[in-house]
Amino acid sequence: MDRLLRAVCHRLIRTGTLQVTTATGSTFSCGDGTGTPVAIRFARQAAEWRILLDPELRLGEAYMDGGIVIDQGSIAEFLDLAIKNLSRTSARVASGMLRTLRSFARRLFESNTIRRARRNATHHYNIDDRIYRLFLDSDLQYSCAYFESSGVSLDQAQVAKKNHIAAKLLLKPGLKVLDIGSGWGGLGLDLARKFKVSVVGINLSDEQVHTARQRAAAEALPCEFRIADYRTISDKFDRIVSVGMFEHVGKQHYHTFFDKCREVLTDDGVMLLHTIGRWHGPYDTNAWVRRYIFPGGYTPALSELAPAIERSGLIISDIEVLRLHYADTLRAWRTNFLANRDKVIALFEAAPHLKERFGTAERFIRMWEYYLAGFDASFRYYGLVVFQIQLLKAVEAAPLTRDYIYRRKPDLGIYRRKPDLGSSAGLAEAAE
Repeated sequence: MDRLLRAVCHRLIRTGTLQVTTATGSTFSCGDGTGTPVAIRFARQAAEWRILLDPELRLGEAYMDGGIVIDQGSIAEFLDLAIKNLSRTSARVASGMLRTLRSFARRLFESNTIRRARRNATHHYNIDDRIYRLFLDSDLQYSCAYFESSGVSLDQAQVAKKNHIAAKLLLKPGLKVLDIGSGWGGLGLDLARKFKVSVVGINLSDEQVHTARQRAAAEALPCEFRIADYRTISDKFDRIVSVGMFEHVGKQHYHTFFDKCREVLTDDGVMLLHTIGRWHGPYDTNAWVRRYIFPGGYTPALSELAPAIERSGLIISDIEVLRLHYADTLRAWRTNFLANRDKVIALFEAAPHLKERFGTAERFIRMWEYYLAGFDASFRYYGLVVFQIQLLKAVEAAPLTRDYIYRRKPDLGIYRRKPDLGSSAGLAEAAE
């Protein structure tokens, strides 16, 4: 067993330094000796076998259950090292039979009927709002922030994200906006507050909708938050925005999603889709993520999105790819989460439903550590990005150039002139 484990590790880890102690006590190192060493120890031989047979699922489970221990470094450093190496090898390509089985399983478990979609949403979002408040920004934005420069805070980057989205929606007072996957209501409330629009937010998490309704009532804003599936909507809207929800739609339902959006969007309407995606082409959802974090989830490649959009009749007017923004967002979330570890434990111990689902507080915390660190590394090294796709029904519904996105100052409701980067004066102005 030790010989097999050594061979696999040497094949996978080519750069950096990984020190391994097996369950029998033998040790070895792999990699090229560079970087800060990371040391792991297998506490049980069963964990070694499980990881070798099904690494996607069993590695995360072994960390959660204590089958693998980090003796030097952290789980974040280990996953950073592993995923960076995995992205550079052919190991990420599964055998033909395994890929076929995974593809079949994906079609089975990503058939997100209305009932299953509701169950999947409550799995992750109905844990406890107070836990999310410990690591998200003050507006409870649970999606990729927009870091316009280094050194900005998470709160500032989330404000910039909302402003960036608002600019692409071309908002003006009196418009009616549909927010698909409205979360705790932050984006919809922000749009109503700054642009004097009315917002209907739909969501399948009753806990999130309850919080969003309370926030809207506290400010007397024209926002209505419904527990509803996008497939049940029949109202007409001038604008549609969907942030961080499309990952839950499921590939089998892409045509249904875009057909519904076209149906409820006015003829001169504008839609903005903000979703995690892949730059390297279609790939199955990680098995551990599908089981513990986002059941029914799938991150699309552009090659999977474009056909469904084209078939719906919607017009793609703008695509922006946000690359490392989500990695920085996840790193900030993980820092906040670990800084509030004791508070998370206290909330967990007072929640019988969490104990029933996850067992112990330590297992729950390790699950979150693994999730946040793994996604961080995947956005840095494994092809995950965020797509912002602007869609129209009429080709003339948006300006001819993209300048308006950067000229607009959404927090003030005004426009600013974009500096002329072709002149020295303009470059100096842009640098200010």
